[in-house]
Amino acid sequence: MAYLHWSSDLDTGIDVIDGQHKRIVDYLNELNEANDKGDRQATNHVLNELVDYTLTHFAFEEELQEKAGYPFVRAHKRVHDIFTKRVAEFQKRAAAGDDVAPELLSMLKIWLVNHIKGDDADYAESVRKMLGVEGMEGKVAGGWLGVALKRFFG
Repeated sequence: MAYLHWSSDLDTGIDVIDGQHKRIVDYLNELNEANDKGDRQATNHVLNELVDYTLTHFAFEEELQEKAGYPFVRAHKRVHDIFTKRVAEFQKRAAAGDDVAPELLSMLKIWLVNHIKGDDADYAESVRKMLGVEGMEGKVAGGWLGVALKRFFG
């Protein structure tokens, strides 16, 4: 299966979010590699890492949207929740011994690109405005953004 490559059309213009999205793409490519090697144990391990990171990213993204006053944060959260349930089903199947990687990878690649270009692009302006107003574009270490990053990502 083809690897997913980051392209500028996936940029939201929010460095911290783009960095997280790039990490998710890296996880997808690691999952792809483990699957190509036929290593079921590595595939399941990367799948679990991908899910853990993505859930943290979703929570962080939703808090950013709330802080920015994005009016459709509830709808965005519902999209995340539906996706999370779909992936949980894949995790259950994988834990039961099913080879879910090819089907999962296909779904994840399509979903991620569509989600970033659609749902995430919709909130990006609100968040960029909020970060700009608070003067935190480059100041991740301090202020609300730094505290939130530390809380979600350690």
